[in-house]
Amino acid sequence: MDAKRTVTVSVQVVPLCDDPYPVVDRAIAAIQASGIRYEVCPMETVVEGTLEACLAAARAAHEACFEAGAQRAVTYIKISDSVNGSTIDQKMAKYR
Repeated sequence: MDAKRTVTVSVQVVPLCDDPYPVVDRAIAAIQASGIRYEVCPMETVVEGTLEACLAAARAAHEACFEAGAQRAVTYIKISDSVNGSTIDQKMAKYR
């Protein structure tokens, strides 16, 4: 398999604190700063790129929770992959 194939990864950070929204905003900003394609959805953010880049963005989002003051956080990651790759546009074409 091509290590440079495009995959999609959903990232959901759950900061365990009284006011999670500013923390989530910082996590999304960390994903944005990664430079890879992303789409913010109501329950998670979906990123697209190489597996390495997507996992790095997910890690940055997770760590941003602590930089924003959260004492605890849980991050859920789902990877969608195939031999030929996976893109946001392929997944959403039917609905757009």
